[in-house]
Amino acid sequence: MCGINGILRIHQQNTSAVHQMNRSLSHRGPDDEGTWFDESISLGQRRLSIIDLSPGGHQPMFSADKRYVLVFNGEIYNYREIRKQLSYPFASDSDSEVILAAWQKWGKACVEHFNGMFAFAIWDIREKELFVVRDRLGIKPLYYYHDDQYFVFSSEVRALMSSGIFTGKLSHTGLVDYLRYQTVHAPNTILENVFMLEPGTSITIQVGNNKLNYHKNCYWEIGRTRKDISSLSYPEIKNLVKETFTQAVQKRLVADVPFGAFLSGGIDSSAVVGTMAQIAGTQVKTFNISFAEKEFSEAPFARMVAKKFNTDHHEIQLSPEDFLQHIPDALKSMDHPSGDGLNTWIVSKATKVAGITMALSGLGGDEVFAGYSIFERMNKLNNMQWLWAAPLSLREVAGFMLQKGKPGIAAGKIAELLAQKTYNFAGAYSVSRQVLPDKQIEKLLKKNLPLGINLSGEQISRQLLLPKSFLLSQVSMAEISTYMQNVLLRDADQMSMAHALEVRVPFLDHELVELVLGIPDKFKYPVTPKKLLTDSLGDLLPPEIVNRPKMGFVFPWAHWLKNELFELSDYQLKNLSHRSFFDQQAIMTQWKQFNQNDPKLSYSRIWPLVVLEHWLSANNIETE
Repeated sequence: MCGINGILRIHQQNTSAVHQMNRSLSHRGPDDEGTWFDESISLGQRRLSIIDLSPGGHQPMFSADKRYVLVFNGEIYNYREIRKQLSYPFASDSDSEVILAAWQKWGKACVEHFNGMFAFAIWDIREKELFVVRDRLGIKPLYYYHDDQYFVFSSEVRALMSSGIFTGKLSHTGLVDYLRYQTVHAPNTILENVFMLEPGTSITIQVGNNKLNYHKNCYWEIGRTRKDISSLSYPEIKNLVKETFTQAVQKRLVADVPFGAFLSGGIDSSAVVGTMAQIAGTQVKTFNISFAEKEFSEAPFARMVAKKFNTDHHEIQLSPEDFLQHIPDALKSMDHPSGDGLNTWIVSKATKVAGITMALSGLGGDEVFAGYSIFERMNKLNNMQWLWAAPLSLREVAGFMLQKGKPGIAAGKIAELLAQKTYNFAGAYSVSRQVLPDKQIEKLLKKNLPLGINLSGEQISRQLLLPKSFLLSQVSMAEISTYMQNVLLRDADQMSMAHALEVRVPFLDHELVELVLGIPDKFKYPVTPKKLLTDSLGDLLPPEIVNRPKMGFVFPWAHWLKNELFELSDYQLKNLSHRSFFDQQAIMTQWKQFNQNDPKLSYSRIWPLVVLEHWLSANNIETE
């Protein structure tokens, strides 16, 4: 696990820029660093040693024939199996060298052989060609900036800016997407002309005729490689799910450093820990953040799981006051603004302090196995499509009356859905996941700034449409390609790597995802929580874990914003209201209404604005 940087340009290199980018990524890779230059390219890397701790894993790494140079962030879990297929003079036991060997045998198709989380770049010295690529599910990030003379890439946005090659300027498209969803969907970012490489995608850049020539290729797309299990019975499906999940966990136990697992006491993290305990030859170290306040604490459930699997359990107790004290440092660690992620910063910090360098997480279980309430909501909406046969005017009146009788966010979303001309999956999903409705965004922004394309809705519309018996898989695809990839995974990376902690996510093993997406709804509709997963695991988990209400990692944010965080929030929102893109009165009116307990304004419609201003100010972003 590392941080990588690179600058490709037409003319002579400025070698100091990549050194500065490396310094910007020092938190991601405290164990080693390296740079390499030729007349066209500068490459840099910061290393967090996980596999092969020896100097043999140093990067940038050269192929045996010295033609290719690699910088790599991530892990290739099946590198030992791939290594057996390659005739190559290996000088290390690193997965990095396996990438180079696989590249020499299969070229760009090497990524199709890899099971892992990765973002890497390979420079062909002879052909003056750069290849950059990102893993299938988008677990590891890769950001880039390009113009006629430069292609600059990095693991973090702030490292890109530290190159000095361009000035960070707020993107209007990114801003609108952020206001809608408290994030920006790839390939866009919050900055103009700065992009995030999409999951399962590569870019090839060739230097020629005094310009850079680009070619983008999608090598994997969610839903298009579902496994066909139509001939299997439910017992056979359960066995296959258990086998594939077990293999996903086992692959992620390869490490030459102390490792553990996050254990909340929920189904997903408990499934990971239980499977680890069955596989690992040593006692599993588990980490739980607990609270004295019973309404927030899942500690008793985590203790139950830890006892069942005899783990070396670490319970880090925090008070809300402790959490509040960490918020300023967590905000400083945010590479790209997000309305979420502070929880991950806290857990990662506590885990790293305990001496752990790598941890497994249950992230992705809800998205893959239909664990969120949105799966049930979308199923209900799908079964109520007859509502849209009614005249639009009648539906609009019904929505208006609903909001009058029961004002609040849920009623507002229902009214927005009823006002759509027809029912379609993409539109319904976008409304369900949207944080601020478009009408509210229009009030916050200056009148001459159009809202443009709904990026989340556009992405969902491009998804492969599945048969009616696979609605839950359709929701899974939407969740993974929007909320998961652009909020949860981005936050998991930036907040864990702020502490040089690697987080691995077995539920997002691409083979497991392909399998579950191919299973019809009748086998996984959540009659009980994540039925397919818990049925497949048999008696692995205690009934108390399987059947308990879902809690999540929650805090009294609304109370904090109105009290302990009021001064911070008020200061940031006043500054944000003075920026040229925003209507000053509208921002401050929304803040005032929130403090007056307006039911249409939850903390999730305020906190992302506070985070946005903090990030813009801390990083000197131009907004004019």
